[in-house]
Amino acid sequence: MQNVTIIGLGLIGGSIGLGLKRWSNNEGKREDVLRVIGFDVNLDQQNYAKKIKAVDRTEWNLLNAVEEADFVVVAVPALAVREIFETIGPRVKEGAVITDVTSTKANVMAWAKELLPERVHFVGSHPMAGSAQSIEGASADLFQGATWCVCPSVSADDAAVQTVLGMISALGAAALFVDPHEHDGYVGAVSHLPFMLSTALMRSVSRDPAWRDMKKLTSTGFRDASRLAGGSPSMHRDICVTNREALTRWTDEAIEELQYMRSLIAAGTDEADETLLHIFEEARDARAAWATTERGDGKLVQETEGELTDMSVQGQFSQMFFGSMFRRKPRVGAERNGASTDKRGQR
Repeated sequence: MQNVTIIGLGLIGGSIGLGLKRWSNNEGKREDVLRVIGFDVNLDQQNYAKKIKAVDRTEWNLLNAVEEADFVVVAVPALAVREIFETIGPRVKEGAVITDVTSTKANVMAWAKELLPERVHFVGSHPMAGSAQSIEGASADLFQGATWCVCPSVSADDAAVQTVLGMISALGAAALFVDPHEHDGYVGAVSHLPFMLSTALMRSVSRDPAWRDMKKLTSTGFRDASRLAGGSPSMHRDICVTNREALTRWTDEAIEELQYMRSLIAAGTDEADETLLHIFEEARDARAAWATTERGDGKLVQETEGELTDMSVQGQFSQMFFGSMFRRKPRVGAERNGASTDKRGQR
């Protein structure tokens, strides 16, 4: 029997426990293929994890939780990882495999090299899945079809890497090997920047004196765009602290785009209006291309099947609701490097 310890019993840790327990039962037709031990500083989280059978038992003492572990999963906010490594390093047994599931990798990999003993094997990882919920939203299916980034340390042997890949496969995800610094740059764009934009939207409108009346008019667009602002503040603070360089870069990019579009809106010229149309079409087409991106198994990267039908009839709905007699034909030659777009065109 393999002993697995999960440190941190929130949404990710709880879902890993549920997924591993389900795999264990299906694989061995019995419950003793894996023994999952859980630890969390929040006793309510521990009790709930036991209640939903995400773990076989819990420990109130972190050192007791890891001393017999063959495999340790660290599922805590990024800034807590260093302290976890400092604490468990001296007590984790020889040959144990340790992985983390935090949203940033470069700092975590450096902490592992500094603080974990050579007798253990560290493989950094990060599942591209989640929601704004905590343990109450845990599901054995959370990682089905998700991409799971893998960043082995230099000292990790092949068996350790295979252990982590085995966990990823058991949870229904697809592994992707990536350099830690590249990982942080990529997720800064596709995961961390969206939260920043969602937060900026929520703060911009909610602090306006008219918000009390405005919020009565909100619909699905505002709901979707503001959803990420409902995530864990401490988790996203940790992301900002541990991914400063990449997130600063992508935030600057977004600010520049917004400033450019603002200048076009304020210009009030036909040329600027046509350039705005071009920008919106470009963004729509880029999103359509992303929505039809397939994984190696032929399935879409994200669950966008429903959107594809919506996009195909977008023009029909536009005419149904607004008619077509006032639609202006695009002017030929309206480019981003025109008189009103010199600054942008030189970028």
